[in-house]
Amino acid sequence: MKKLAIALAFASFAASAFAAPETFIIDPAHTAPRFEYSHFGYSKQIHSFDKTSGTIVYDRAAKTGSVDIVIDAKSVNTGYPLFNEHIQGEDFFDTAKYPTITFKSTAVKFDGDKPVTVEGNLTLKGITKPVTLTLTSFQAMPHPIMKKDAIGANAVTKIKRTEFNMGKYAPYVSDDVTLDIAVEAVAANKE
Repeated sequence: MKKLAIALAFASFAASAFAAPETFIIDPAHTAPRFEYSHFGYSKQIHSFDKTSGTIVYDRAAKTGSVDIVIDAKSVNTGYPLFNEHIQGEDFFDTAKYPTITFKSTAVKFDGDKPVTVEGNLTLKGITKPVTLTLTSFQAMPHPIMKKDAIGANAVTKIKRTEFNMGKYAPYVSDDVTLDIAVEAVAANKE
């Protein structure tokens, strides 16, 4: 009986050791927040941001997690330098006053073993609104090159520009904006 109790205690300890939350650092080379909108009905415009940082905490066993992302709004990339400057102006991102865009999660919902939505607060141009990111893909596995645990996902949500004081030219330039985020993150170094 004593051996069984010791074995159960050891198994419980081992399971809890592997169930600890793991922190992942955003890989800026493989993280690409993009936004798209209709431009006067002529075309769907797709632009991105080149600099993103942050952390993701993921606990497989407990099926919990958190996301904390910072996007450098000045890194907006339209493919055309003069337009980059234009949308950094006061009518749009106003990067002189609001140089970052942030997302902080409030809940992560799972379906089985995989997260499927991340609810949180998006702060854009000093205005914070709740949004839900829907994950269209998710992967957690050892990185084949870095030899560390890594995670990756694609997420999508829709917002309205007017809700973030960026409504110039709406509705001709669409008020509805789709945010499409590809993200990869690698396990933080353990000391």
